Amino acid sequence: MVSRSYSNLLELAAGGGGGEPLPSLGRRRIPRVVTASGIVPDLDYSDDDDAASAASDHSSSHSHAPRERAIIVANQLPIHASRRAGGAGWEFSWDEDSLLLQLKDSLRAHADRADMEFVYVGGLRDDVPAAEHDEVAQRLLEGFRCVPTFLPADLRSRFYHGFCKQQLWPLFHYMLPLSPELGGRFDRSLWQAYVSVNKIFADKILEVISPDEDYVWVHDYHLMILPTFLRKRFNRVKLGFFLHSPFPSSEIYKTLPVREELLRSLLNADLIGFHTFDYARHFLSCCGRMLGLKYESQRGYIALEYYGRTVTIKILPVGVHLEQLHSVLNLPETGVKVSELLKQFCDQNRLMLLGVDDMDIFKGISLKLLAFEQLLMQHPEWRGRVVLVQIANPARGRGKDVKEVQDESYAMVRRINEAFGQPGYQPVILIDRPLQFYERMAYYVVAECCLVTAVRDGMNLIPYEYVIARQGNEKLDRILGLGPSARKKSMLVVSEFIGCSPSLSGAIRVNPWNIDAVADAMDSALEMPEGEKVLRHEKHHKYVSTHDVGYWANSFLQDLERTCLDHSRRRCWGIGFGLRFRVVALDPNFKKLAVEHLVSAYRRTTTRIILLDYDGTLMPQTSFGKSPSSKTIDMLNSLSRDQNNMVFLVSTRKRLTLEEWFSSCDNLGLAAEHGYFLRLRRDAEWETCVPVTDRSWKQIAEPVMKTYTETTDGSTIEDKETAIVWSYEDADPDFGSCQAKELHDHLESVLANEPVTVKAGLNHVEVKPQGVSKGLVAKRLLSIIRDNSLLPDFVLCIGDDRSDEDMFEVITTATQDNCLSPDAEVFACTVGRKPSKAKYYLDDPADIVRLIQGLANVSDEMHSTMPTPVDAADTALR
Repeated sequence: MVSRSYSNLLELAAGGGGGEPLPSLGRRRIPRVVTASGIVPDLDYSDDDDAASAASDHSSSHSHAPRERAIIVANQLPIHASRRAGGAGWEFSWDEDSLLLQLKDSLRAHADRADMEFVYVGGLRDDVPAAEHDEVAQRLLEGFRCVPTFLPADLRSRFYHGFCKQQLWPLFHYMLPLSPELGGRFDRSLWQAYVSVNKIFADKILEVISPDEDYVWVHDYHLMILPTFLRKRFNRVKLGFFLHSPFPSSEIYKTLPVREELLRSLLNADLIGFHTFDYARHFLSCCGRMLGLKYESQRGYIALEYYGRTVTIKILPVGVHLEQLHSVLNLPETGVKVSELLKQFCDQNRLMLLGVDDMDIFKGISLKLLAFEQLLMQHPEWRGRVVLVQIANPARGRGKDVKEVQDESYAMVRRINEAFGQPGYQPVILIDRPLQFYERMAYYVVAECCLVTAVRDGMNLIPYEYVIARQGNEKLDRILGLGPSARKKSMLVVSEFIGCSPSLSGAIRVNPWNIDAVADAMDSALEMPEGEKVLRHEKHHKYVSTHDVGYWANSFLQDLERTCLDHSRRRCWGIGFGLRFRVVALDPNFKKLAVEHLVSAYRRTTTRIILLDYDGTLMPQTSFGKSPSSKTIDMLNSLSRDQNNMVFLVSTRKRLTLEEWFSSCDNLGLAAEHGYFLRLRRDAEWETCVPVTDRSWKQIAEPVMKTYTETTDGSTIEDKETAIVWSYEDADPDFGSCQAKELHDHLESVLANEPVTVKAGLNHVEVKPQGVSKGLVAKRLLSIIRDNSLLPDFVLCIGDDRSDEDMFEVITTATQDNCLSPDAEVFACTVGRKPSKAKYYLDDPADIVRLIQGLANVSDEMHSTMPTPVDAADTALR
C-alpha cells in the first residue's frame, strides 16, 4: 500500500481493500481511518482544536516524526528508459541532466534538507505497453521513488505536440496565431486533451500524497491546470508552481480563449514562481485586468489576496548544478577534448565565438549568423582569425517551422563559408549532431566569447555553464598553460529577451533583432581589454557560484513553507464548478449568517438598531440603475414602522439624492456622505456628526483632480457637499491605478495644512473632512439611545466594502463601552466571503434583500398579534 495515500479511501474506511497492494515508499502505513482536512468542505469545521488534537493523538502513536517530503511533478520524469537486449523488459537510469534530479541532489547538501525525501510524478519519454504498466510502475517506485503517468499515444500527442507546443509555447513566446502557419489556432479538442492529462497527473499524485504533511511542487506550463484538481481534492494542500517559460504581456495573453481558466488554476497554488520580474509583472497585470485582482508588497514579498487565501509571487532565476559541472570538468575525456580544440583553434591563432542553442524558431540562430556575417563584412581584420562554432541541439518540438529554421541555418552557413572561407579556414562550424556533455564543456573552456541571442527564452543556463567552465580547475589550467595565480576571464553577449539577462550585469546585452548592434557587440567582446574581461568574469562567477540550483530550490521551498503556515488556522470552503473552482479561506470565527438564528434573536429583543449600507449591499454594484425599486421601499417601510426598530440607511451618496429616493419612508433614518450628514427620520432636520468646517480646500483639490481627469481617459470627478471623489472605474486598470497613486501623493502634498484626509479606495481617490466615517453614525445612534436611558439589545449592521468596516468595529466593541445591553445580540455582516472585521457574511445583495424582507415580515406578524406596541425606540428617536 502506498504510504499516507488518499487512494482507495472508501475501501480503507470500510476496512476493505481489493486488488494488489502498491509498493511502499518506506514510510508509515495509512491508518484504517484517514483524516485529511480539506477533503470534505462541511468537515472543515471551525473546531480546528479538535482536528489538531486528533492529529496530535495520531502522531503520538509513532516513535518519531515523519521526514519532510516533497512531491516533484513535471511533464517528464528525470529517468532514462531503454529496452533490454532482445526486447524483454526495461532498463532505467537517472537522467543526470534533468533539473528535477539536480534540485534534489543540491537540496540535500543543505543541512536542514539532508533527510528530505523526494517523490517524482511524471511521464516517460518512451511508450510502455499497457501489459507492462504495473511492472514498470512498481520498479520505478521501489528503485527511484518515481510515479509514472502512462498516457495513450494519441492523448499524449494531442497534449504535448498539440496544445503545449502548438498553442501555449508559441503564445508564451509572443507568437500570435495570425495565420495557420504562425502557431496553431485554438483547438477545443486539444484543450480538452490538456485538461484530461492534467487530471491524470492529479490522480497519480493522490496515490502518494499526505495532504497535511507533503509539499507539492509543480513545474512548467504543461501542468497549469493541475493546481485546480489538487486544490479541489485537498483544500489545504501545500502547493507551489514554477513557470520555466516566459509569461507574455497581457495584450498577448488575453488572446487565449481559455485565459481565465489558466489564471484561476494558477491562483489555486500557494506560491507561484517566475525567473524574472518582467514575467511576474505580466502575470500580475493579467490577474488585474482579467480577474480584477490587486497585488501588494508584504514585507518584501509580492502577494495576491484570492478569496481570503494569500497567493505569494516568487521571483528568482534557476541556477546550475555546480557539483555536476565541476565533476565533468574533472573528467579525463574533458581534458583530452580541450587539448584537441586548442590545437584546432588556438594553435592556429584563431579565436572561437561559441553559440549553443536548440534548433527552434525562438533561439535566433539565423539572426546570430547574420550578425556574424556583418562582423566579417565590416571588420576585415577578423577574417581568418575568428570562428563561430554553433552547436545546434535537436528541437524539442516538431513541425514545419523547425524544418524552415534548419534549412535557413544550413543555407546561411554555406553562404558565409563560401564568401569568407580560406584554405584551412572555415568561418562557421555548425555542429548538428548530439554532443556528450563533456564535449560541450570543453567548447566552453576554449571559447573566447559565448553568444546567446535568443529572441525569447524563459531562462537559458548556457551563460552560467560557460562562466563555470571558464573558471576551470588546476588540471585544465595546466592544459591551457595558465599559472597558479592567473586570473580567469570570459565574455558574454546575451539577448535582452532571455531570463538570465538581468542577473548577468557584466554581459554585453543586445537586441537580437538589431543585426548591426549584435555585430558591434561581437567586435567589442573581442577587442575588450584583458583586465575588463577579468573583472566581468569575476562578477559573473561570484553570482553563478552562489546562486546555484540548490540555492534556488531551497529558497523556493522556504517561501512555500512560510506561505502555508496559516493553512491549519483558516476555515476553507470549495466553491465554483469545473475549472472555476477555488477555495475560500477565512478566519475560524467568520461564518455565514444563519437566518434562523437572526430571526430568533430579533423576536426576543425590544430595542433594535439596524444599519444598512446601500451600494453593494441593498443594490448590486453592477446594477446600471442605482435608484431603489418599489419593492425595496416597501421592505424598508415595513421594517422601520416597527416602533422597536431604529433603521438607518448609511451611504456615501449625497443627501439630496437620498432624500429624493427615500421620500416616502417616514421612519427611515438616513446618513449621507459617509455619515457627515445625519437625519433621524423624514420630518427631522439634517444634522452633522462633526463640526462644519471651511470647505475652501475644494478650490485646491478640484483643479488637481481635473488635471488627472484630462490625462486619464475614463476617469470622472464627483463633487459632493463635503467631499470630492476622483473615480477611474472606466479607465485602463493599470494606468488608472498608477495615476491614482500619483494623485493621492499630489493631493496629500497640496492639502497637508487643510483639515481633510485623502483616502484611496477601490477605483477611486476621495478627499473628505477629517474624522468623518460611517463609524460616526453608529456612535451617534448609540449615544442617542443611551441619552434616553436605554440600552439596545439587538444590533444588525450590514455593509460590503472598507468604508463599512468602521461601523463593524464600533458595534462589536460597544458592549465594552457600556453602550449596549450586557446580553445584546450583535450581528456585523459583510457581503461576500472576504477578510473583514465582521463576524458574519452573506454571499450577495440578493441574500441581504431576502434577509431584510424576512425581518420585515416578522415585524408585520408581531404587530398583528401585539395588543399594545412597545415604543421605547420610537420615543428615543423623537
